[in-house]
Formats: sequence, structure tokens, C-alpha cells
Amino acid sequence: MPKFKRQVLESGGPFMEDFTQRYIQDGQTSIANYLLDHFREVGMTTDQLLVFLQLRRYMDRGQSMPEADVMAAHLGWDKQRVYQILHELIANKLMVITSVPDGNGQKRDAYDFRLLTEKLSQLAVQTTQREVKAAVTNDRSTVFNQIETEFGRPLSPLEMESINQWLDDDHYRPELIQLALKEAVLSQAYSLKYMDRILLNWEKKNLKTAAQVQRDKERQNPRPSSKPTATPGNDIPDVPIFKLTDH
Repeated sequence: MPKFKRQVLESGGPFMEDFTQRYIQDGQTSIANYLLDHFREVGMTTDQLLVFLQLRRYMDRGQSMPEADVMAAHLGWDKQRVYQILHELIANKLMVITSVPDGNGQKRDAYDFRLLTEKLSQLAVQTTQREVKAAVTNDRSTVFNQIETEFGRPLSPLEMESINQWLDDDHYRPELIQLALKEAVLSQAYSLKYMDRILLNWEKKNLKTAAQVQRDKERQNPRPSSKPTATPGNDIPDVPIFKLTDH
């Protein structure tokens, strides 16, 4: 290889500048990571995702209805396979073909993926609901286990029903029930009835969290103010100050 050409390739030179310019001119396609993480959960296959990415690329360039043979060339497929995937996207309610106005006041066909966006949105809501339900179930189980541990015996079906009523009907927070359990144990009253009286008392005071209960206790039983105490041997007697005058 000639020395000059080798130096140009090694340092980049006009070849790198041309690539950089081409790279910028071709633009970029923005794809939501949430789609990449969950496309299978909304019924999209890997091939459908590849076609979607190609469609998204052309749509970002202003081409709302790219040719199937052009996409097939990029994907290394035949045109019939691209048509098949497009049909699957429509059949699976992930995409529709709609009419949109162009710059000349005419109508033109365009691919529309709002159905896909709606499915992803519904998936996010369902995921959040499952997480909340799992957290509630875990908190409920923790409450049952802690009460059984402190009482030193299994709970009866009637007691389990009472605890469920606290959570479901009275809407007491698990942390509040756990705090009532602590109060009952400190009083050596291993009884749900005792805990229920504690919870009712807090409810009358509109105390709904453990932090509110703690502040109420501090308000009722303020800590005594600490007074400085003299250290033995370090007492400093009051010494009168005399005005010295010459006689």
C-alpha cells in the first residue's frame, strides 16, 4: 500500500470526514426501551419488531408508507415475507393503515402504531397493579406471621378474619397494626380485642400512620427538660467585686 494512502487511512483524513458527514445526514431512529423490553408481552414477534424498526426509520424521515421491496432489501428478505409480516401486525391489532393529509391538501395512506402504544400502556398499568397486589399480599402475610410469633400460637380462622377486616374494611395500614401489636405485647395483653381497642383509639384521633402515632405520644408525654448540673469540685463561688480606691 502506498505510504500516503496508508497515512490517510490511519489518521482518518477525508475518508473519516466523509463517513462522519454521511453518518449525520442519515439521521437516527429513536425507539422506546420499554418496547424493546416488552414487545413479546404485547404479542409482537422478533420479525414483526424488525419490520417495525424499518417502518419507524422511514416514518421518521417523513415517508409514511415505505415500499415493501425497499424494506425487504434492508432485511435480506423477499418482498412476500415483508407483506406477510405487515398483515400479521394488522391482524394482531398492533398497527392500522390510516389516511392522513399531505402538504397539498390530499389524503395519503400511512402506517399507524397507536394500537401498539395503547397495548404497551395497558401492560404498564397491569404490571403496576400486579406489583401493588404482590406488595399488599406480602404485607398481609407479614402481619399474620408477626402476630402468631408474638402470641406464640397459630391464629384461629376467626382471628384471621378479624385481621382481614382491619386491612380490607377498616383500611388500617400494616405498619399501624404492627405498632398496635407492639403496644399489646408491652402490656402483656396477647389479644386481638386489646389491639382492636388500640386501633379504634388511634382512629378516633385520626392517626393513620406510625409516624403520627409517635408524634401524638411525644405530645402527650413530653420529655423533661434537662437542667445543667454542677460537677463536684468544680463549683465556682460567687466572689463580690470591690471597688478599690486609694486612701
